[in-house]
Amino acid sequence: MLGRIFTVGGYTLLSRVTGFARDIMLAAILGAGPVADAFFVALRLPNHFRAIFAEGAFNAAFVPAYAHVHGERGEASARLFADRIFTLLFASQVILLVVAMAFMPQAMSILAPGFTDDAAQRKLAIELTRITFPYLLLITLVTLYGGMLNVMHRFASAAAAPIFLNLAMMMTLALAAFFPSAGHAAAWGVLISGFLQFALLAGDLARHGGLPRFAPLRLDEDVRAFFRALGPATLGSMGTQVALFADTIIATFLPAGALSALYYADRLNQLPIGVIGIAIGTVLLPEMSRRLTADDHAGAMAAQRRAFDFTLLFSVPFVAAFLTVADPIMRAMFARGAFSKADAASAGATLAAYAVGLIPFVMIRSAVATFYARKDTATPVKAALTGVAVNVALKIALVGTLAQVGLALATAVGAWVNLLLVLMFAIRRGYLALDRALIRSFGTFALCGVLLALALWLTSHFAYVWFAPMQHFRDEMILLLLIAVGVFVYALLILTLFGRGWLFALRRV
Repeated sequence: MLGRIFTVGGYTLLSRVTGFARDIMLAAILGAGPVADAFFVALRLPNHFRAIFAEGAFNAAFVPAYAHVHGERGEASARLFADRIFTLLFASQVILLVVAMAFMPQAMSILAPGFTDDAAQRKLAIELTRITFPYLLLITLVTLYGGMLNVMHRFASAAAAPIFLNLAMMMTLALAAFFPSAGHAAAWGVLISGFLQFALLAGDLARHGGLPRFAPLRLDEDVRAFFRALGPATLGSMGTQVALFADTIIATFLPAGALSALYYADRLNQLPIGVIGIAIGTVLLPEMSRRLTADDHAGAMAAQRRAFDFTLLFSVPFVAAFLTVADPIMRAMFARGAFSKADAASAGATLAAYAVGLIPFVMIRSAVATFYARKDTATPVKAALTGVAVNVALKIALVGTLAQVGLALATAVGAWVNLLLVLMFAIRRGYLALDRALIRSFGTFALCGVLLALALWLTSHFAYVWFAPMQHFRDEMILLLLIAVGVFVYALLILTLFGRGWLFALRRV
């Protein structure tokens, strides 16, 4: 399991690194003005639907079902099941695409009502969204292919696919002079990346398992079981996306730049979520499904406990850094070109608010895996919808005084509610044991985070004094110093508080 986690995490890290390069180009070329806000609306719309129908609900329902059919009845039955799901998935996405293209102006009135008073910005947002929306169809098929490959313990191509999104956008942004606007260039990059990702996953699956084909629709027991799991999973994923939709809707009423601050803060926040949380959750779900199919409940619980340890080990440094030195990070990463230091300060405050909820953001995929692996997608919905209700209520309460920072803080609080409820449900049903070892592990990681945050804050405070005479690359040098100090201090804390024996035991997973 450890090797597969590092495979997914490694490619995801490469994706995030190229994503930062892409965002640096976006910040320098688009800045944080009206064109940037229009593009980010165009990017968020297909991404929201992707999270609902593809990476969210679909994976939660399909991977355990496909693993069960494959393990119980063999490859031929699994292939037939995949063919039927592919047919249904393709048809539903084509219908959604046609409806979205036809009613895009009406959809924009709902999703970005703040653009109504600016006819030029509204028109641009509609144009860009019509370019990006077909990406949803392609990425949904990519998710299906990735789920099938994951059950075969082939994780590399699905983890590497998002790299093409970054490369394609960088390529089109470099050629922005040949497009009507830089926003158009970025939007076409999104669409081109969909074709590239589809080609990568389709090629891998064709070589190792065979691509799904259109099949006559038949609602046999396997397909019905899939839909019984898909319904609650869709509600759960939709609940999370409703909260993000609320961010987009509310932020369009805020001054120009609020959407951009949310975007750049979320991009940095997504680094640990993708590299750690999603990577571990991606590997854990088929692993737990396989163990539970073999009636190895103790092994499934042990795999989840190790997943929690890995998640906290790698995510605590990000929490400490984002809470204490978010502004230096934003200045070093993005404050150049059209993206001013004031824009960086706004995005930094938003990042610190997101960081309040970073632990539940990265842990939730591993936490819900115990339910999804048992084909129970209904229980996590209760937790997710409760978290969303708290989230949206806090957005309304906080946006007036904290603007987009309030939106991010509300998202963080809602994430904590979601995670704590999921863990409570798992403990009640006996899927997770809240024993002394688990509590001690959580407490030790919390202590590591507090001490690391203090070290980073002190380093940042003195670094601005030490590097004050520098005229160029001062922010970049401060960031490098913070990284060096953070790595040294955190490694020392882990060795001191956990010991080398704990690390070696973790490596043997």
